[in-house]
Amino acid sequence: MASLINRFTRAKRVVVKIGSALLVDSSTGRLRHAWLSALSEDIAKMRARGQEVLIVSSGSIAMGRHVLGLKSGPLRLEESQAAAAVGQIQLAHAYQEILAVHDIRVAQILLTPGDTEERRRYLNARSTVSTLLALGALPVVNENDTVATSEIRYGDNDRLAARVAQMISADCLILLSDIDGLYTADPKANPDARFIREVTTLNADIFGMASKTKTDVGRGGMETKLKAAEIAMAAGCNMFITSGTVMRPLTSMENGANFTCFIAHDTPRSARKKWIAAGLTSSGRLTIDAGAEKALRSGKSLLPAGVMKVEGDFQRGDLVTVVNSAASELGRGLVAYSSEDAARIIGHKSGEIAEILGYSGRDEMIHRDELALNQREKIGS
Repeated sequence: MASLINRFTRAKRVVVKIGSALLVDSSTGRLRHAWLSALSEDIAKMRARGQEVLIVSSGSIAMGRHVLGLKSGPLRLEESQAAAAVGQIQLAHAYQEILAVHDIRVAQILLTPGDTEERRRYLNARSTVSTLLALGALPVVNENDTVATSEIRYGDNDRLAARVAQMISADCLILLSDIDGLYTADPKANPDARFIREVTTLNADIFGMASKTKTDVGRGGMETKLKAAEIAMAAGCNMFITSGTVMRPLTSMENGANFTCFIAHDTPRSARKKWIAAGLTSSGRLTIDAGAEKALRSGKSLLPAGVMKVEGDFQRGDLVTVVNSAASELGRGLVAYSSEDAARIIGHKSGEIAEILGYSGRDEMIHRDELALNQREKIGS
């Protein structure tokens, strides 16, 4: 059990997902202020030991529907959107106020499915979150229910949390739930249900254990949590399910409370590089000089100064092939500039980019984390 909990306590970047049923009192529609205040102590503890934390929060619709006097039960799409518009303001203020006690600055980010599925928007969202974390802020993410439609919405924040964890290369995702983990059957209906501590492979047997019961104010059940685990594990992110019904649930988990750990077999970095190497079609080619090739072999990023030639028609975030002066393929990566802008800055130092292009872009043509080098080259892949 200690080795499993270390996957949480030693993770550098952690996403914590909070469900509506935990955050909002279903009978009054009010925030459970004492519970969130206690959780903020856990968050402060994590940050004090050097962990970066991002929260994916439900609750805006649950809070807003009561303010607007909407009855319990299913809401029409336009009612959900109206409730979210009211609830998001209250929710953002609550996080800001409660986390300020621990001198934690909070940022609100509202995402739609396109922000994690469409390449350009994904890159912008990833860059924004990474910058906020680097500046010491705590991003609080929610689905943008005010504009999402029933056809395109995530449908549950478990999947949203997994997509966010994938997007920011998180090491660990924690789903706080009204159940303490995965059982072989629904423990509320079957007293013989057996608790599952550790999952290393998601297969039909594991998915068969999922309960399809849902909370009164939430949209997810165990089935959605297993789908989230599938996304997270593929991204090299370990995922935990644990009970959030207690005060300070993260500390409780550290101190021996039940949890189920879904173990990823890669690190986020290696999983991302495998995805780059295998999952995309190249849109162009960069020819680099001997100095840049040597730098890549030592695990460094590709700078504009080391690029000799740009071929193809590509946009920022597209995949390009990297070759040396002998036209031997070294690897592939996600380029930080369009082909037009890349052609203008090749051979120049990074400090000259703003003057040449009229805006300040990235220092690297391809960052080392976005570069998958061929295994046969035996270089920093």
